[in-house]
Amino acid sequence: MQAKYDTEQDILRIRWSDAPIEESDQEQSGVILDYDQQGNVIGVEILNASHKISQWQQLTSPIRVDG
Repeated sequence: MQAKYDTEQDILRIRWSDAPIEESDQEQSGVILDYDQQGNVIGVEILNASHKISQWQQLTSPIRVDG
């Protein structure tokens, strides 16, 4: 899993697969889901992340998830 926060554009991107993105859909205002060729969700982008996530300052550090 990889998470990146773009401070200039205020976008949080989370990917849990290196598979190519086949399609992206905005599921709700400011939340975009990325899908692989089989239709599995492999990533999410959160626009205006600092307004949607209360502890956004911590997002500038890498996030590690085991499992």
